[in-house]
Amino acid sequence: MIHVKTNIDRPSADAVSRLAKFSSATIHEAQGRKGALSSRIKPIDRSMSFCGPATTVRCAPRDNLMLQVAIHYAQPGDVVLAAAGEYEEAGTFGDVLGNAMKAKGLAGLVTDSGVRDTQDLIELGLPVFSGSVSIKGTVKETIGPINHPVVFGDEIIYPGDVLRGDADGVVVVRRDEIEEVIRLSQERDDAERELISLYKDGGTTIDLCNLTDVLKAKGLLVEQA
Repeated sequence: MIHVKTNIDRPSADAVSRLAKFSSATIHEAQGRKGALSSRIKPIDRSMSFCGPATTVRCAPRDNLMLQVAIHYAQPGDVVLAAAGEYEEAGTFGDVLGNAMKAKGLAGLVTDSGVRDTQDLIELGLPVFSGSVSIKGTVKETIGPINHPVVFGDEIIYPGDVLRGDADGVVVVRRDEIEEVIRLSQERDDAERELISLYKDGGTTIDLCNLTDVLKAKGLLVEQA
């Protein structure tokens, strides 16, 4: 088995930039309510946001050896996604590795394990999304695969798939579907902006969401004042 694959297909930087205009929730809804990672995965600071192709790595629980190797092989703009068995009681990533990623121009770190040195990471400005925050140390013992498919947050992530993270969570977009998802996300964004404008002009939820017949069919009774 080849542990580390260095030649992966990534979408163009232009496509990633255009996808980044949309929120994780918009993308999730636009692509048919798929791709949302587990809601356990949250940013260490709500202002953090990223969009980039995934460098995937599978780590043993409480072991960050392969995470360090993945950072070495990741390319500028990549998001390092580290699957570690959802082991929460370990600080597998901190400010030292954060600085290593920042220096390489990597877009962010996503892990289902824990991270630490969060205040330093926030000040560094590197987007970090994790399953927990833990000060407990790790070992460097077990080798594993890099840039192979991984199961993460209830989704299968393939290397080169695009990850979009913001205050609400993380969504994955298949690399070969990015242009279609951009189109669908723009359509949804336009429709929502129009709806908001109509609300501001006095429109109501029942009228604008076409709920009259739905509510009637369900037998909703309203007491008239």
